[in-house]
Amino acid sequence: MKKRKIPMRKDIVTGEMAPKKELVRIVRDKEDNVSIDPTGKKSGRGAYISLNVETAKRAQKEKTFDKVFETKVDPQFYEDLVAYVDHQQARRELFNNENA
Repeated sequence: MKKRKIPMRKDIVTGEMAPKKELVRIVRDKEDNVSIDPTGKKSGRGAYISLNVETAKRAQKEKTFDKVFETKVDPQFYEDLVAYVDHQQARRELFNNENA
């Protein structure tokens, strides 16, 4: 059987390459609204961040997405991002432990 290629993306905060499934896409649309894109299919400019709470908190502290998207990002977005990443990280740990 042929081995499938794993799509890799760069974490915008750490600069490390990681499999796309281990990252979450953040997107800026034409109206400069920045949002979390769990499906990875929203239209607009996208950037990836790893599903790691420490990385999300670092992005919040450094206002990474303000710089990347060259727009003012609502502080509430960063709060939502940290909560989303925390939730996803907890789900991954829970379901990986069940499958082990």
